[in-house]
Amino acid sequence: MTTEEITQLIQELDVRNVKFGVTDIDGILRGKMISTEKFLKALHCDIGFCNVIFGWDVNDACYDNTEVSGWHTGYPDSFATVDPGSYRKIPWEDNKPFFLGDFSSSDDMKEVCPRSLLKRIRNEALELGYSPKFSAEYEWFNFDETPHSLRDKGYADPTPMTPGMFGYSLLRASQNSEYFNELFDRLHEFGIPLEGIHTETGDGVYEAAITYDDILESADRAALFKTAVKEIASQFDLTASFMAKWNPKLPGCSAHLHQSLWDDKGTNLFYDPETENHISKLLEHYLAGVLHCLPHLLPMYAPTVNSYKRYVEGSWAATTVSWGIENRTTALRVINHSEDSMRLENRVPGADSNPYLSMAASLASGLYGIRNKLTLNLPATIGNEYKNAGSTPLPSDLHKATEAMKRSEIPKELFGEAFVDHFIRTREWEWRQYDPQDRNWEMKRYFEII
Repeated sequence: MTTEEITQLIQELDVRNVKFGVTDIDGILRGKMISTEKFLKALHCDIGFCNVIFGWDVNDACYDNTEVSGWHTGYPDSFATVDPGSYRKIPWEDNKPFFLGDFSSSDDMKEVCPRSLLKRIRNEALELGYSPKFSAEYEWFNFDETPHSLRDKGYADPTPMTPGMFGYSLLRASQNSEYFNELFDRLHEFGIPLEGIHTETGDGVYEAAITYDDILESADRAALFKTAVKEIASQFDLTASFMAKWNPKLPGCSAHLHQSLWDDKGTNLFYDPETENHISKLLEHYLAGVLHCLPHLLPMYAPTVNSYKRYVEGSWAATTVSWGIENRTTALRVINHSEDSMRLENRVPGADSNPYLSMAASLASGLYGIRNKLTLNLPATIGNEYKNAGSTPLPSDLHKATEAMKRSEIPKELFGEAFVDHFIRTREWEWRQYDPQDRNWEMKRYFEII
């Protein structure tokens, strides 16, 4: 929708206020409710946000090591641009109008804004003649808890919504049918259509696959999905957690990224009917690029201390730089069922990742492989990758992953020095906050907010 169409729409809706949001470096939705008058003005002259939204962490503690935002800046306003095309109505709030924005027009924040970064990488793909289509599938745990009950028990031993390992269970879905159906229906009304939703393996855990679309729309859906699920869950006195690994005895929570490149005629460029497994030469280069860049960009897929608890053998999460055909033990899975569904699944990102950054990382890595015509030298894994002793392991914690990213020139080449410098500083801060002596530190920090 155009600015003029949005203006007319808001006037016809005759509402007093509008919700507006942006995402911070961790993918957390930050926003405000503003009057209709102020919003209509902002359509033409942007909306001011204290620049601390890029100068603090998940718990609102101000960084002491960043340049673009900090006490030394005095925390002035930076200005976000409303994206008219992001218009949605919030069905569980009487269809209140909602819009997303970013800092693509802001001189001081455009280089570090995650949504602005994804838009730049998307444009690079379009300029090469490729239309990137992505989707995300999320796993998350649901708990019979409220913010107050969690705080009262110090986030120790939260009570899952349902007990036991009931993957793909219609019984468990039926026993919680009101919540289960509300998720599917309200998300669809909110502009987040699901291909499917089901129980997963673990106490009270669900998985939902969001319908694929253009990469920017898919990232918007993914970012809003997490907040929407939390808001809907709260109406049932439940808490939904997207923490990567809340319990070492249970599988973690992923945010797998499905991706493909298409031309302007609607042809899937990853598919070649004449090759073995139908893998096109373009997909070979793309796949080789994602594999090559993976160890250099891991914090963009795994941004928290807790992220790395998910990467353990036999947990359905990747532990190595690897790929395979229809193989869920590898980092990258090629899905080659048909021309329409031919795609690459990046199984590395956790549910705690920022979808704008994880999608930007995956697409930029694939384009890197295409530009450099990288050869797919790594053989596809047949069978259990966890038993493949010759594979390159992923970094085992946030500190090691951040140091690897800091030493590499690839991130700067892909995303620019300004973004990389800021992002690395935020991950160094995140590691410094870690208190291993507090056994509930990760739960307190990530359980609700991430």
